[in-house]
Amino acid sequence: MSTTKRQPVVRHCDDIAPVPCPCGQSSRIVTADDGAAMSLHVTHIRDGAPHFHELADEMYFIIEGEGHMELDGEVHPVRPGTAIYIPAGVTHRGWGDFKTVIVVNPAFDPDDEIVVGS
Repeated sequence: MSTTKRQPVVRHCDDIAPVPCPCGQSSRIVTADDGAAMSLHVTHIRDGAPHFHELADEMYFIIEGEGHMELDGEVHPVRPGTAIYIPAGVTHRGWGDFKTVIVVNPAFDPDDEIVVGS
């Protein structure tokens, strides 16, 4: 049995530089590099590319703006307060102009982000 204790992480979104991703611009606040079992991102979506994750499930929670999410070809309108569960393997993309909190389990791995058509 491992006795390694994971450490808590406290970080403010303003302290993280956004990076480009298939969805738009993502502030990856808590990541696998922190030793976390899951990760937390805040992502600004305008015109995302269709992509999926082979291993990770994602939970989106829209915090501002409006738009649409496409999940395996089915389009859903989104606005603040909308929650979306995206199981591994589901092709998804968003468009419009909105920000979402994304929880990824297990923690996000860039190698598990497969853009469709590339």
